[in-house]
Amino acid sequence: QVLSLPIVVIVHGNQDNNAKATVLWDNAFSEIDRVPFIVAERVPWEKMCDTLNLKFMAEVQTTKGLLKEHYFFLAQKIFNDHSASLEDFQSRNVSWAQFNKEILPGRGFTFWQWFDGVLDLTKRCLKSYWSDRLITGFISKQYVCKLLSTEPDGTFLLRFSDSEIGGVTIAYVIRGKDGSSQVENIQPFSAKDLSIRSLGDRIRDLGQLRNLYPNIPKDQAFGSHYNKEQTGKD
Repeated sequence: QVLSLPIVVIVHGNQDNNAKATVLWDNAFSEIDRVPFIVAERVPWEKMCDTLNLKFMAEVQTTKGLLKEHYFFLAQKIFNDHSASLEDFQSRNVSWAQFNKEILPGRGFTFWQWFDGVLDLTKRCLKSYWSDRLITGFISKQYVCKLLSTEPDGTFLLRFSDSEIGGVTIAYVIRGKDGSSQVENIQPFSAKDLSIRSLGDRIRDLGQLRNLYPNIPKDQAFGSHYNKEQTGKD
């Protein structure tokens, strides 16, 4: 006898996401000579980071993987802990429940459902932007405010939406006449939005966006992603 790769049988497309989570967990964390269906309930966070990174690179088909600061954001999200340091998370274990059973605080979805939405969006619409390192992506709203608040008017960055599955949003800074700064977030774009008009063209359209954080002029950063505009006649 020989053990096959993990298989999940589903009866409806809405079970697809949970099935993928089961297959991923089983593939990554089961022992080779284990009893069938016996998989660890908790795994080291470090091992989870490697798994998410390999999954992201394979799914999106990019050579640009996740960075240390991305892991820090993901750890804060899955453990719901914003006070621990990067080193603190290294020694923790993450459970199957935290991965794909417990709903994220204030949301209607699990950690994996959110991450899988990011994967799908990046694969379908953002592969070239991610590969060019134009998307910060995995970063919290609070940290974005901290980063941008000291930057010049019109500085912006791209992050994956926290509140929606499969959305990318643009955060940018506006300075008032009194010199005070305010960070605004544009409503997230979904894969459907980006299939109608690409991210590069949307960034070109928005006059309030000037420099990609920290200080790259937007036309220099995104110029190669702009589509040639058709004339009215066309």
